[in-house]
Amino acid sequence: MSFRFNHFNFNVLDLQKSLDFYKKALGLTEARRVEREGFTLVYLADGETSFTLELTYLHDRKERYDLGECEFHLAFTVKDFEAARRLHGEMGCVCYENPDMGIYFIEDPDGYWLEIVPER
Repeated sequence: MSFRFNHFNFNVLDLQKSLDFYKKALGLTEARRVEREGFTLVYLADGETSFTLELTYLHDRKERYDLGECEFHLAFTVKDFEAARRLHGEMGCVCYENPDMGIYFIEDPDGYWLEIVPER
């Protein structure tokens, strides 16, 4: 028996704002959508792997999600690290940098942290 990664989920308050952020910040595009009474699921893809990020939008949710101490994150590898850092700096979404490790983090509209790692 073998298991493979399928998707990861973030709950979002403003679906369009999140879709716009992930498109601009990371180039993720909508792979598929599931519309049901009370919620919408949108799966975002990077166009290179089969892994997807599922954004769950609960139609009636108004309050921000409690992310605790945000000690979890999703990581992305990028070929042009410097260009990515400039883009994210211009977007104002860089929330933490670790020059010693050569990485940084960006924060999405709902407060989720995303690690940016240079391709090695």
